Amino acid sequence: MKNLIENTIEFVKEKLEGAEAGHDWFHIERVWKLSKKIAETEDCNQEVVELAALLHDIADPKFHNGDETLALKVSRAFLEGENASEEVIEQVLFIIKNISFKNRGEVPENLPIELKIVQDADRIDAIGAIGIGRTFNFGGFKNNPMYDPNVEPKLSMSKDEYKKSNGTTINHFYEKLLLLKDLMNTEKGKEIAGERHDFMLKFLDQFYKEWNVD
Repeated sequence: MKNLIENTIEFVKEKLEGAEAGHDWFHIERVWKLSKKIAETEDCNQEVVELAALLHDIADPKFHNGDETLALKVSRAFLEGENASEEVIEQVLFIIKNISFKNRGEVPENLPIELKIVQDADRIDAIGAIGIGRTFNFGGFKNNPMYDPNVEPKLSMSKDEYKKSNGTTINHFYEKLLLLKDLMNTEKGKEIAGERHDFMLKFLDQFYKEWNVD
């Protein structure tokens, strides 16, 4: 008999079939594995961590007209159908609701360690070589310019401004990706993020060298 984690994996794979490549099953799988790796170093509820990691992008608002409630409804319906306890469901939904970078100004204080772990894992997958690939993939998906020297990054956007932003892909590094290293919650998250952050800086140096041909 399959367990809840195995059933969740099957559900997410089916639900995200054909999803944009930066937010597909492979993104979920990486975040899930990173979450388990970080969880080994923390005192936490492993089941909640894994379920939240697997379900955190089940209905990303970016691809559902900005609807931030859909993921919560889909996740609750699935977990109730799997007879998960109400306590576990509430913990998982809390993580899904509060994990996003754009919502960082709205989250409550004293966040549970399970959220901190999954949030670190999700943010780690947004940086480094994978993060660079995902960023250019999404920029292409939205048909945003790669780079425009005349367009400055917007460093203090509100949540609404961030959601509506159609800036350049390179500016996204300054508006989000390069900020993530200092937003890590766990020691293991900080360790992994530091290496990936340095790689992005090297990439940007090389990008500008190739762009600014003499």
